[in-house]
Amino acid sequence: MNRHIFTSLAAIIAFSGIEAQDAPATPKVVVNITIDQLRIDYVDAFSPLYGEKGFKRLLKNGRVYENVTFDYACIDQANATATIHTGASPSLHGIIGKLWFDRNTLRVINCVDDAHFMGYATAENTSAERMKVSTISDELLIASEGKAYAYSIAPTREMAVLMAGHASNGAFWLNDETGKWSGSTYYGSFPRWVSLYNDRQGLDFRIENIVWEPFLPVNRYQYVTADNPATGFKYIFDNERRNKYRKFKTSPYVNNEVNKLVSQCLSENPIGKDLVPDYLSIAYYAGNYTHATASAMPLEIQDTYVRLDDALGELFDMIDKRIGMDNVLVVLTSTGAKEHVSTDSEKYKIPTGEFSIKRCSALLNLYLAAIYGEGKFIEGIYDQEIYLSKKTIEDKHLDFFEVLNKSAEFLVQFSGVRDVCSSQRLKLGSWNLELGKIKNRYNPFCSGDLWIEVYPGWTIESVLNDEKYVVRDNYTNVPLIFMGWGVKAEKIYVPVEIGCMAATIAHCLRIRAPNAATAAPILNLK
Repeated sequence: MNRHIFTSLAAIIAFSGIEAQDAPATPKVVVNITIDQLRIDYVDAFSPLYGEKGFKRLLKNGRVYENVTFDYACIDQANATATIHTGASPSLHGIIGKLWFDRNTLRVINCVDDAHFMGYATAENTSAERMKVSTISDELLIASEGKAYAYSIAPTREMAVLMAGHASNGAFWLNDETGKWSGSTYYGSFPRWVSLYNDRQGLDFRIENIVWEPFLPVNRYQYVTADNPATGFKYIFDNERRNKYRKFKTSPYVNNEVNKLVSQCLSENPIGKDLVPDYLSIAYYAGNYTHATASAMPLEIQDTYVRLDDALGELFDMIDKRIGMDNVLVVLTSTGAKEHVSTDSEKYKIPTGEFSIKRCSALLNLYLAAIYGEGKFIEGIYDQEIYLSKKTIEDKHLDFFEVLNKSAEFLVQFSGVRDVCSSQRLKLGSWNLELGKIKNRYNPFCSGDLWIEVYPGWTIESVLNDEKYVVRDNYTNVPLIFMGWGVKAEKIYVPVEIGCMAATIAHCLRIRAPNAATAAPILNLK
């Protein structure tokens, strides 16, 4: 049956599963906005700087949940995006982080790398195969028998692919090397409208004219404390001989680039034009420039929120004019991810120390060799995880769990180590809140055999480079906001888990929730 003659009765039956006369209306389009590193306390703190069309409109007209939690440890951009769009924790959806050590290749891999699928406008090979469960957009396409339109647009490859899931019409991200919008053969052919945009309006044609300076007078930016008073800033992206597009993607201007492709997408596709609901996933960036701290760049982070507010207002205007906000369910949340931060100055006397997973694993290998004989007992390391060599253990006819437990007993004696969780303990140990968060992140297909918890305030040395970052376990507020489609405006402070978002959107669309989403939906939005 042709999409354009899909009848009212068929649409209602397909999306409700009950008698047509009893079915409630569904939104024509769901616009799901995931903002990397957005903090609700910053949204509130910088509110005097905003216009009326962005954050203020959201907070005035939306159902605002201000206390949203993730139920697992070590949140990053990738695992948070996967959790938001599947309603599941990493233990189920399989994306434990942006990177992890792969036992098959014995190297650190990216969560969306896949040599089986070529890229468009990029040399990256990409798919969503490592995400082991369905997303909201997947379920919508199944329910509509492929008649719905579903696209995702994001600054980064990981967010674009993990938002799109497996069945979307396309996932697009900005290429780090060329500034072109890229895609993957995993989603079929590359749309002509994206190719034409790249050829005629691509960022590479315009970046030489893009200069980032304060949007507002500098004296208005008074909401972040800094050691030294800042007098202004000026970044000319085209002056960067290397990594200019990577740096551009950490500026608020990347959100304008996202909006430009969203506008093109709405112009070139009949999204929201019939009775079949469509789905548009959008990602924005709200972190600091070049991943610096807010205290190091106090003006930049405030300007980022001001420009993000402007980008949201532009998006909402676009929705008003092309589809109508009453026909669209807007859902906005944050990854909750935190940038790694450097050590505080010694003058503040904050207790600290340095933990190296490289030294730690080397000493563990010497310890095991002293007990069981020479051999390579450590297969790999990444972040705070150690992967034991099962081959070495088998070749020596050792009991794996004995080696595992001796390793944990040895590691827990290291300075700075708060606890060591073995895979056996995570699978079989008694539950408590702290262990539960680590268990929800643990996935046997990609997690290590030993997880090392380091004390807050201690510095960890990166495995991939010489960078160091400080462990911080503090809670960061994450918002969840519903707006449009007749949603009742309300502010709610009762804590909710982020997993309920996917179930709620599915409920509004009258489709199944993603197959690993166990949280109950939020009811009575309207």
